[in-house]
Amino acid sequence: MGSSAVNFLSESETPNAANGNLKNTAENGCLSIVVLGASGDLAKKKTFPALYNLYRQGFLPPQDVYIFGYARTQLSNDGLRDRIRGYLKPMKADSAKDPSEVVSDFLKLIAYVSGSYDDEEGFLKLHKEIAEHEESKSGKDGPSRRLFYLALPPSVYPKVCKMIRHYCMNQRGWTRVIVEKPFGKDLKSAEELSNQLGELFLEEQIYRIDHYLGKELVQNLLVVRFANRFFLPLWNRDNIDNIQIVFREDFGTEGRGGYFDEYGIIRDIIQNHLLQILCLISMEKPVSLKPEHIRNEKVKVLESVEPIRDEDIVLGQYEGYTDDPTVQKDSVTPTFATVVLRIHNERWEGVPFILKAGKALNSRKADIRVQFKDMPGDIFRCNKHGRNEFVIRLQPSEAMYMKFMVKQPGLEMSTTQSELDLSYRQRYQGIVIPEAYERLILDTIRGDQQHFVRRDELKVAWEIFTPLLNRIDNGEIKPCTYKPGSRGPKEADELLARVGYVQTHGYIWIPPSLQAEN
Repeated sequence: MGSSAVNFLSESETPNAANGNLKNTAENGCLSIVVLGASGDLAKKKTFPALYNLYRQGFLPPQDVYIFGYARTQLSNDGLRDRIRGYLKPMKADSAKDPSEVVSDFLKLIAYVSGSYDDEEGFLKLHKEIAEHEESKSGKDGPSRRLFYLALPPSVYPKVCKMIRHYCMNQRGWTRVIVEKPFGKDLKSAEELSNQLGELFLEEQIYRIDHYLGKELVQNLLVVRFANRFFLPLWNRDNIDNIQIVFREDFGTEGRGGYFDEYGIIRDIIQNHLLQILCLISMEKPVSLKPEHIRNEKVKVLESVEPIRDEDIVLGQYEGYTDDPTVQKDSVTPTFATVVLRIHNERWEGVPFILKAGKALNSRKADIRVQFKDMPGDIFRCNKHGRNEFVIRLQPSEAMYMKFMVKQPGLEMSTTQSELDLSYRQRYQGIVIPEAYERLILDTIRGDQQHFVRRDELKVAWEIFTPLLNRIDNGEIKPCTYKPGSRGPKEADELLARVGYVQTHGYIWIPPSLQAEN
């Protein structure tokens, strides 16, 4: 490897999360974006569409950017373009061009290189192609940037990163690497992966992507919490009874049975997506919006989480899960889990954080429910209607609404539950909410790691869940059975009631857009 290897170059710029115009991404020369695993599902369904939307909106100027696809599949440039064309939705661009013409122009920026993931020949060829592009744009000595997106299984990360490190590092600017979850299966495997990547790249060059951190309403959490005065005295154990973070899907593991059976719902959803949301909901105000200040506070919260107790867990598996031919017939992999976490600090002592995720349920949604305590001295006897709740609907129909009591219109002095509602489709008409991957790729180009998982943060997250996962893997905790299309195991509702959650009966939030249609 030695004679052909490219010298290692560390980061040269300081990330700034709050610098002015986001479209000024060409400050450090031409940009080469390499999508490894370019022929796979993730790349064609998520990565390339995100790059296309950034291009369409002017964030990837064609005079500065070129995109390289790399995979083992034998394809021509046009072959790759044809594969992804159907996933690019023609939409109005920041120009007068016809939308279909914009798609064609974007596809012209894509080239394909075929090669193995553990062989130097393919990566030397890739480096040659990138270098030729850089020289054509910036000259022999001009600055350049290289971004590698690993749309690959984590099992090949170490060897692919080793190839990048030895044969494709940038000699004239920064090199950054985006890696997808799962980052290991438990604490040991996650630490092994972190050590392997840490030997090759600096921490500021590694971007561990959790796409939930790119969602619009998740990104709004810090603003809602720390830019609104009226939340300051409310956001604590004196006023909040419990907090739920919920992820529900109304379909099973169709097409992903083999993968899912290896990981399960806790590794797939709770340990990463929902735990990241818990951090943003419960962390203290950071010193500033600098990425490291925010991530420091997230780590502090995780370090305050108490060990998970047996009585705070309910696992489930939907009927028919093992009928999937890619799933083992005796599998005990949970497709549903409710886990109660407890944070041992001054703000949250005694407040249960309920993390719930499941497949094949009766609805598809993800939301956060902050439930406040009962009204003391309830002269209107309105506690029977339910508690005040602040609900953040992450998907679908993004919204924030507050459930509160009002007088029922009419001559009688009776109360009913209603809401203060901020529904995004109604309030922000005509504004397209960006996909999470668009935002996170743009953050990577800008060098902003605020919405990415830091190594120590990842370690503490696995320390919380690994003991529970080991017991599940060893068969010590068995999942309950539940019917597809139901709310999940009844034991989960019993757990919620036991830790203090009060379900509201007779109230259903209807998005204003649907109200207008009716």
